[in-house]
Amino acid sequence: MEISRRKILKTAGAVGASTFFTPYIARAANKIKLTIASSHPTAVPWVGTMHDYVVPRTNERLKKMGSDIEVSWTESYGGALYKYDKTLEAVEQGITDIGWVGTLWEESKMPLQNVSYYAPFVSDDMPTMLRVMNEMHRDMDSLGDAWSKQNQVYLGASGIETYNIISKEPINSIADLKGKKFATAGAVSAWLQNTGAVGVNQGLPGFYNLIKTGVVDGAVISNTGTFPFKLYEVAPYINQVKLGCQVTGAMAINRKRWDKLPEELQIVLRKLGEDYSDIHGKMLLGLASKFEGLMSKSGATINPMSDDARLEWANSLPDLAGGWRKFNSDKGLPAKEVMDTFLKKMKEAGSKSMRDWSV
Repeated sequence: MEISRRKILKTAGAVGASTFFTPYIARAANKIKLTIASSHPTAVPWVGTMHDYVVPRTNERLKKMGSDIEVSWTESYGGALYKYDKTLEAVEQGITDIGWVGTLWEESKMPLQNVSYYAPFVSDDMPTMLRVMNEMHRDMDSLGDAWSKQNQVYLGASGIETYNIISKEPINSIADLKGKKFATAGAVSAWLQNTGAVGVNQGLPGFYNLIKTGVVDGAVISNTGTFPFKLYEVAPYINQVKLGCQVTGAMAINRKRWDKLPEELQIVLRKLGEDYSDIHGKMLLGLASKFEGLMSKSGATINPMSDDARLEWANSLPDLAGGWRKFNSDKGLPAKEVMDTFLKKMKEAGSKSMRDWSV
């Protein structure tokens, strides 16, 4: 049954976390098969939360609602079904029903979803940024429409805590970056402009080999990306640049599959999408600190960059936000509205950006 997106969201909000809601008449068990997958392993929180929380909670919440629906899950993680550069297509084409989609690699197809990447140094508050992005998707049709064009329905934002630079040699200033190459994912390479360094685009699973073989000198990545993939073994300097946390994509579901789902299952999945963002966002912050300690014990060197050096870096960058606004506005997209809304909401939430991208 087709129902409006706003109706689903309104109903999901009324259901609440406890989901004490029983409007359905008990019927015989109705089993629905769903596949959930990712190009990345469950070791990373934005995928692990799908396995540890979304999957088991679905049937629990359906049961509390008094629904006869029971989901039979097929799970596939770690790139078994598709690789990092096919996350969008995998959900779009129905290779998986639900999947983690890395929009950071989809600047041409989903540019508006990459708004945070063009405002680095804004915030290290991952839970707040994910909440803001979910609010924007709820309130701004242009963001939801971007998913509809790819035959998908957005469920909840995914992110990664503040980015640092890992390297074979210490990085203490912009001068130390000159002439070096770093593995980067998608729009991250924009942060290296005017530094003398260049980015080599790659998915996180491929970073280790690039560094080990000398193709790059390190990577621009977070602690929760560095530790699970043991990148500190080949790039032992964890340079705390604190470039800011970022929205990397979302958990999404194939649109055609969604339209065939019963209303009560849609309601449950919408609410689980919000929970997915909140849970893995908070988890990222705790794990980042834990992983930093573990890497240090394993021989890595934790190397904080001074605030003066960070400020110099932030101010040396071109007007990334302004360039992003113009480039996408020229293509007929509401990029100015999206960027301005993002920056306003982050500021209202207490964000203290190292550089004002609103001008």
